Amino acid sequence: MTALPDKGIRLSRNGPAPSVAACIYEGQVMHQRLKPFGHRFNYRVFSLMIDLDRLEEADGLARGFSVNRFNWVAFHERDHLDEGETDLARTARRRFREGGVTEPLARILLVSYPRVLGKVFNPLAVYYGYDAEGELRGMTYEVRNTFGGLHRYVCPVVPGAMSEAGLRQQADKIFRVSPFVEMNMRYHFRMLPPGEEVRWRILETDPEGPLLSATFAGSRRPLDAATLLRVLARVPLLPITVLGGIHWEALKIWLKGAKFIPESKKVTNATDSSQLPSANFHPRLEPDAAGSRSTSGDGHGLRLQLKR
Repeated sequence: MTALPDKGIRLSRNGPAPSVAACIYEGQVMHQRLKPFGHRFNYRVFSLMIDLDRLEEADGLARGFSVNRFNWVAFHERDHLDEGETDLARTARRRFREGGVTEPLARILLVSYPRVLGKVFNPLAVYYGYDAEGELRGMTYEVRNTFGGLHRYVCPVVPGAMSEAGLRQQADKIFRVSPFVEMNMRYHFRMLPPGEEVRWRILETDPEGPLLSATFAGSRRPLDAATLLRVLARVPLLPITVLGGIHWEALKIWLKGAKFIPESKKVTNATDSSQLPSANFHPRLEPDAAGSRSTSGDGHGLRLQLKR
């Protein structure tokens, strides 16, 4: 099985994390199934990067964009909060602490899909926790499935994990995402933190080797009216693109012969990994195999669900 080539920007050339309160990353997602048959697709998307401590500042950056209010494009804290939680910055810090990130975090950036006309579905949202010197200290991978489930993999950044190719981490899969993928899987993350560009690469492997890969590659754009007009012209209904793509590709791989795997009774979909902060994380470094990023494992679910 041939490893996917790395054509991404290197860490030293990507620059520091954006200093702005919010910006847009415009690019593409790619998913590729490697066995028992091949299947690959690409979709144009755009993501929002927002500083969780500067939501009020972000709210005034562009006409057509709001924080915690309806607009053409919007960010709502409650899309990333559990029941009873109210402040996302404070909650994100607590999740990091419970997940083993012991250093005080001066800044937390979240990269996720924004709401478009009040709707959103985020297969994967990624939190980046930085200390006062601007060093990346922790990552939280917030994974959703289309059955209404949610799980957060909280991963401290250990010494040696960062290289010119980006950050390498891995975690055992303990949350069901796709009805066509077994649970005895492992995620291999390689992430280029936000700068001029952002890169997410995840390889999902079973005991015999790579099964699924996916990527998100995005280029930074200012959060202003011109950018919003452009990305909305290119991807006018982002939530439909995301959810429609998930279900359309699920149908295609089912027609190719993918086996439907019943849900194990031992797995609970609506699990918050902050309840089990370190049980699924293993900071072992590996050579860069066929590393590729997954917004949600293989991302195929069967029930449509939009956040209101």
